[in-house]
Amino acid sequence: MLAVGLSVGLTWSPSPAHARAAPAHPVETPTGDRAAMETMQIPSHGALMNALVYVAAGAGPHPAVILLHGFPGNERNLDLAQDVRRAGWDVLYFNYRGSWGTPGDFSFAHGIEDTAAALAYLRRPDAAKKLRLDPARIVLIGHSMGGFMTVQAVAADPAIKAFATISAADMAWHARQLVRKDGETAGIKAMAIGLADEGIAPLSGCTPDGLARELVDHASRWTFPSKVDILKNRTALIVTSDDGLAEENQAFATDLRKAGDTHVTTVHLPTDHAYSDQRIELSRTVLKWLAELPR
Repeated sequence: MLAVGLSVGLTWSPSPAHARAAPAHPVETPTGDRAAMETMQIPSHGALMNALVYVAAGAGPHPAVILLHGFPGNERNLDLAQDVRRAGWDVLYFNYRGSWGTPGDFSFAHGIEDTAAALAYLRRPDAAKKLRLDPARIVLIGHSMGGFMTVQAVAADPAIKAFATISAADMAWHARQLVRKDGETAGIKAMAIGLADEGIAPLSGCTPDGLARELVDHASRWTFPSKVDILKNRTALIVTSDDGLAEENQAFATDLRKAGDTHVTTVHLPTDHAYSDQRIELSRTVLKWLAELPR
């Protein structure tokens, strides 16, 4: 039947009426306003971070998302970034100093500084103009350790009104709990083993022991509970999965609500830490939340 159909299609001659009918064409976005990808290196404390921005179609200015990867960053969530871009948002993705080819040494303190540097970059008038974005409407979204970076950055920047975490890892809280349970030496060793198991090959200038010690030394200032009072007036989306981090993230959401935050949304998806079989639902969750944010 396929061959017959092709044969008919090849021998059919249109009537004059059909010949005069022009096919409908979609309205094209002007070349200068098309969706695009821009690559750049963002300065941060003497280093240049490898970065890219998915630029949304249209003249803008578009709201923007900074998408923060985890430890060490194997799951980049760039499918989510593409979906967010299609919804009309610019999306910045970058690699912290000392990660995935960006020069410098990786550390948690550097990651916090690097996130602030990414925010500063998007607020530069030249960058905002080139990327067609609105620097007053930036949202942070972080996965795993990226959620940790999100909480630190938003707490330090009152201009950020909304943030989302996806299976956020409160790494300083975990380190402190291990120290309280096993003592400092054993607790740091246990945390270091856990970090090493995650794989640090893509990270440079660091060791598992050094990173674990850093978390313990900064625990009083970096844990999520210590940020609740600062974040209680922000809009938050907290997404969890079946990866063992749901309970602490739900506790964070509960603490925010108890502190008076009436704009906390929680969603649980039955999947692993990488959301391997819930990618579409994860995207739907994030897009729905973004769409409901004040313009």
